[in-house]
Amino acid sequence: MFVQERMTKQPVTASPEMPVADALALMRERKIRRLPILDHARHLVGIVSDRDLLEASPSPATSLSVWEITYLLSKITIKSVMTTAVITVTPDEPLENAARIMADNKIGGLPVVMNGALVGIITETDLFKVFLGLLGAREKGIRATVSVTDAPGQLAGVTRAIADRGGSIIAIAELPAGPGNRQVMVKATGLSKDDIVAALTPVVLVVQDVREV
Repeated sequence: MFVQERMTKQPVTASPEMPVADALALMRERKIRRLPILDHARHLVGIVSDRDLLEASPSPATSLSVWEITYLLSKITIKSVMTTAVITVTPDEPLENAARIMADNKIGGLPVVMNGALVGIITETDLFKVFLGLLGAREKGIRATVSVTDAPGQLAGVTRAIADRGGSIIAIAELPAGPGNRQVMVKATGLSKDDIVAALTPVVLVVQDVREV
């Protein structure tokens, strides 16, 4: 799975000269939280978030009149508040790399650039949707969490046990769970909770949780 498969193509953009007030209005209208900033040659020169814009606006506790606030906001442009050291990815970047870059840099979105041109944006919301799909969150089934040893063949044992009982696996995922152990989540259909427990108990260290979801 790659960035180009999940990114928003032709994202909403703005120019460095756009007033902060106009940028905020645009973001609220389009229901977005960040704007890639392009210069007159359509080159990516920055990015701005709704938080950047709100922090540039006068505090609600200000003693300024509404006309003074409006005037000040008309003078503040995106150029003065945008981030210019923009972290980007290419369309063929693996999706997990984009997620790692966002997590490591504590940012919520990455402009996607190809041959110097902006072709999209990938955000934390896009990644949440992928996460829901990978875990089968929108499909009904029996969800089991088990602990297995950190050794080759453990996932194969889990999937084979469910298949041998006639179950169909919707999703499966694993994470480290302490020295020598891994935690596995498997979601399946075609079996009852009791069937899942009976299938998995002989091939795992412990069945931690089984529920219908």
